[in-house]
Amino acid sequence: MDINTERAAIVSIVTYNYPQEACEASLDELERLLETAGGKAVVRLVQNKETPDVRTFLGSGKMKELADLCYGNEITLVVCDSELSPSQIRNMEDALDRGDPERSIRVIDRSMLILDIFALHATSAEGKLQVELAQLKYTVPRLIGKGLQLSRQGGSGSIAARGPGETKLESDRRHIKRRMYALEEELSAVEQRRITQRKQRDRSGVCKAAIVGYTNAGKSTLLNRLTDAGILAEDKLFATLDPTTRKFTLPDGTEMLLVDTVGFIRNLPHHLIKAFRSTLDEAVYADIVIMMTDASDKEAEAQLEVTETLLSELGAADKPTLCVFNKCDREGERIPRAPSSVPKENVFYLSAKTGQNVDAFVARLGELVNESTSRVSFAIPMARQDIVAGLYRVARVEDVSYEGEMTYVTAVCDARAKGMYREWIRR
Repeated sequence: MDINTERAAIVSIVTYNYPQEACEASLDELERLLETAGGKAVVRLVQNKETPDVRTFLGSGKMKELADLCYGNEITLVVCDSELSPSQIRNMEDALDRGDPERSIRVIDRSMLILDIFALHATSAEGKLQVELAQLKYTVPRLIGKGLQLSRQGGSGSIAARGPGETKLESDRRHIKRRMYALEEELSAVEQRRITQRKQRDRSGVCKAAIVGYTNAGKSTLLNRLTDAGILAEDKLFATLDPTTRKFTLPDGTEMLLVDTVGFIRNLPHHLIKAFRSTLDEAVYADIVIMMTDASDKEAEAQLEVTETLLSELGAADKPTLCVFNKCDREGERIPRAPSSVPKENVFYLSAKTGQNVDAFVARLGELVNESTSRVSFAIPMARQDIVAGLYRVARVEDVSYEGEMTYVTAVCDARAKGMYREWIRR
């Protein structure tokens, strides 16, 4: 193990509504999250308990066992696979404290770990702004003062501390809220630019497909395979945070856009969904959704369910969808089942890394693109040039000619544009 790798303990609770199997699968994922952040789980502790302890998450007996394990294994970090309250974090750290300042043990929860990974992988200006905003939103309610050392306001008899004052805690909260407001303003400006870019793409009439799915499903690898995008594709969770759009030419010469998106994960914190809404919206504004899952993962079907749920929450569940089971070159005997909502002809088992079965997937993608967009001729009265202007906004106009009292327009339209201007389509 690298000497710089932080040694950690991961802990969870098995309850009536959260059985052992689900708990172990989530802890496996937490261990991978920890490795992505640069840590190593050397201890795994699970307690069977009806409900988490309101003070210390684990019961008193398990907390003592955890403390012994931490000091016996030189552990400096405890990660809980549930969201902790501020008081639970403080109480757990106090219970693990044995008075040795050189061997203090920090306690974090799953959300804090994910935020740390996002901070590690954010590269663009927008990504860094989104991560900082999410971190601050998570931090504000967890600001807890630890005694008078955090205060500029003493008791009435304290020397040099009499009179009105402001606690350090209150000052920190005000500063954070000002910073959050500034970040939200900056992100609003970024979002306006993204909206403008989307409108320009919409006017081009080019079909867009968003590659979505569980983190580490191979979305970036597929984009690199198809477009030589050259983006980072690592066997790590959340290697991609910033959406990448690349032009892809189908075998019949039709051009389309492929968008790589941030990965999903179970129990994705709500504030992260909100902070990365503009990134996740790429799936909402796409014409086609390519839903990817790691077929070699024993939790593939559960991960697919998480993806479907998040797509539904985003409002992108009713789009034409291709279900792609990736990494089939690493798959064992078990073949994951596709969701019943996806037609069989839209389900593919492939390997984006080796290219196995990618051609069949591309062929079907081309069929969906041609179904969603087509070249249409319009006959529009000369007096209705507003219709022509409208076509320029929602379709890719290829040709305009004038004959007598009519304007003839040829444009590449999607289903929405054809529906809007069906009255003017030449029969």
